[in-house]
Amino acid sequence: MSSHTPSKRRPDFDSEIVDIADYVLKSRIDSAEAVNTARLCLMDSIGCAILALKFPECRKMLGPIAPDAVCPSGARVPGTAYVLDPVTAAFNIGTTIRWLDFNDTWLAAEWGHPSDNLGAILAVSDWLSRRPSGTRPQKISDVLTAMIKAHEIQGVMALENSFNQRGLDHVILVKLASCAVAAGLLGCSEEQVANAISQVWCDLGPLRTYRHAPNTGSRKSWAAGDATSRGLFLALQSERGEMGYPTALTAPEWGFYDRIWGGERFRFQRPYGSYIMENLLFKVSYPAEFHAQTAVEAAVQLYPEVSKRLDEINRVEITTHEAAVRIIDKKGPLHNPADRDHCLQYMTAVALIFGDLTAEDYEAERAGDPRIDALKDKMQVVEDPGYTKDYHDPEKRSIANRLQ
Repeated sequence: MSSHTPSKRRPDFDSEIVDIADYVLKSRIDSAEAVNTARLCLMDSIGCAILALKFPECRKMLGPIAPDAVCPSGARVPGTAYVLDPVTAAFNIGTTIRWLDFNDTWLAAEWGHPSDNLGAILAVSDWLSRRPSGTRPQKISDVLTAMIKAHEIQGVMALENSFNQRGLDHVILVKLASCAVAAGLLGCSEEQVANAISQVWCDLGPLRTYRHAPNTGSRKSWAAGDATSRGLFLALQSERGEMGYPTALTAPEWGFYDRIWGGERFRFQRPYGSYIMENLLFKVSYPAEFHAQTAVEAAVQLYPEVSKRLDEINRVEITTHEAAVRIIDKKGPLHNPADRDHCLQYMTAVALIFGDLTAEDYEAERAGDPRIDALKDKMQVVEDPGYTKDYHDPEKRSIANRLQ
């Protein structure tokens, strides 16, 4: 029997929930740098989505979940003829943006890809603008502001709180940010926004099972689409009047903190503003998991010296930071593109052999080249504590790799 005696009085919302609701509804974005970066991010994300449509495994995930379902006034999916209900459209858009691991990145205690939230933002904005009655047409400035705020919510939460170390996938923060800004775009009251956010913490999960051997698989390519669409679903439910759970985080015994977070509370490095968008990382060069970007760059530089001398290589030493060791240091066979694009050794080997790394290099045709596995097996990955320190330094946010 619980030792806690629950109060009959409806409690106030947890401060962490209130802070996000207040930010969504009351904060003005005055940073010209953030707005301009958001504009670039929007173009970059749509480009990632269009490129992903080249791949059959991505295309098969798209369209209405029920084949005959139609929604004439729904939301459109860029690059396709689909017009879908907004929740399904959010899944489609989020999935295409995220599929190739080529969209923007935020690296902190928890890493993630804040443009994943565009699934919900674009879907609800297009749907609101196309509804035949009671419409609230959205401007592109509304979309950019929602992007800045979604990036900020996800990124600030990630600065000091590592969900992956507790077995939870980082897309839980996509769900949180998408839910909050979607509720704002829907015109929800402050209480309705708080209600929606509380639902996210009642949802929990998902686990990171599908990101790690021996279960690495394609779900990691649509997990963000799932999270952003779920966030929009919860926002829509709150708009319809669904109740919230004010102490979803702090409730004794059954709240998120006691059940999942070891009784601790989230830590915050800074208040919500526009910091994340202003300091965003873009994958300009390669569709590689960001912790491997500089290793791939080094391999491309070494390519002219080693590509014709592969048989002479005895050992390849990759010196990196702790996060890369934990996420993408993989030995042994790789079974699918989702496995390969999160393998530091595979990405480095391809760049050393071919002098480049493209999305097509993760497919079976390229992976069948025996030179890749032969070179991958000669690789040793070690951590440099200095690289790890600089990775967590907010003034540096380094993702250093050394290749020899």
